[in-house]
Amino acid sequence: MKHCPAIFVSAPASGQGKTTITAALARLHRNQGRSVHVFKAGPDFLDPMILQQASGNPVYQLDLWMGGKTHCQQLLYQAASKADLILIEGVMGLFDGEPSSADLAVAFGIPVLAVIDATAMAQTFGAIAHGLTSYRTGLDFIGILANQVASRTHVEMLQESLSSGITWLGALSRDKGSQLPSRHLGLVQANEIDDLDPRLDKLAKQLSKTALNTLPPPVTFIPPDVVSDELSQHLKNVRIAVASDNVFSFIYQANLNLLQAMGAKLVLFSPLNDTMLPDVDSLYLPGGYPELHLEKLADNHLMRDAIHAHHAAGKAIVAECGGMLYLLSTLSNCNGQQARMLDIIPGQASMQDRLVNLGLHSAMFSDGELRGHTFHHSQLETSLEPTCLTQPTRQGLRPEPLFQTGKLTASYVHWYLPSNPTVAATLFQA
Repeated sequence: MKHCPAIFVSAPASGQGKTTITAALARLHRNQGRSVHVFKAGPDFLDPMILQQASGNPVYQLDLWMGGKTHCQQLLYQAASKADLILIEGVMGLFDGEPSSADLAVAFGIPVLAVIDATAMAQTFGAIAHGLTSYRTGLDFIGILANQVASRTHVEMLQESLSSGITWLGALSRDKGSQLPSRHLGLVQANEIDDLDPRLDKLAKQLSKTALNTLPPPVTFIPPDVVSDELSQHLKNVRIAVASDNVFSFIYQANLNLLQAMGAKLVLFSPLNDTMLPDVDSLYLPGGYPELHLEKLADNHLMRDAIHAHHAAGKAIVAECGGMLYLLSTLSNCNGQQARMLDIIPGQASMQDRLVNLGLHSAMFSDGELRGHTFHHSQLETSLEPTCLTQPTRQGLRPEPLFQTGKLTASYVHWYLPSNPTVAATLFQA
């Protein structure tokens, strides 16, 4: 077993500042010379980009449904072997979802830091804190942090509102200059925020004046009894081109690690900027923001020809969400601007001004079930018949079409490949 200080950062709802506080906490302790390893609860790509820049270490997802408890336990144990501090950012509100952030915190005995946005409230702050800390037994709290406070008097009212037994850890003042910018799908990508490091350092300095400046007590992390033995070299010497740029960036680090562990050679390339496809056996097109770069993608005729040649040669392509949109005949953004895409999948998609589908999904392949999630604002129209429909975890949610033709696999689902390494290997095999 390993012992390492750990904090689970959660809140009563989305939009309370979990990512900002987690990133600031990571930067605070990193600036003090500590090795900080951060995890994100649930499916997410944008928050981990911020958290990775804040901590200086890769960020992994923890999801009891997508990855399973054993997988999560192994990731935490590995981190505890080399970290001075482990941080986990929750998803939505503390008790939202199945499984919830609370389920994850209880499963591994990690104490919760509750972040509460105190904008436009006073004594009600205490009621919310009381509800969070008393709603479920077996859930440990290190304390409460107030976010977006207006003044010293405001801080005093908030602190006085807390019930006895609830630990006050401090407050962060209202500062628009420190807030992280966002757009549809979530936060702006870390590499697009020019002043991200100064923002993080400024937030870390504020946090240094709170009780979070020191490490919490250590948590005991136990290795899983059984570690999966499925990581045989199914992809030995298989060369996989992975699209990676400002368009195609929604990819789990655990996916890349798994492909490499199975023997694959990963080659990063940019469909946006490169004119040649690397000499590879398989192609991985993850999700992202093709709708923000329509003209440049459409004008890259040499890349279009290269991917067409790859497909015509019967080589594997795995496309997720934005990667699938890139394979369509055309794509339209929210302003109605339309551009030609690769035209490998007949059809079109148009961006909507609201979310079209969201949730955890699975699909059955010949080698078993693969799990992931969907989260998109586009509406798809295609004459291509789906191989099957995905299965949402919640009744009443809309399934997604899964398209498989030859060695091409495309869908709106962002797959979590460690959920079934055998299926993952089959999708990318030459």
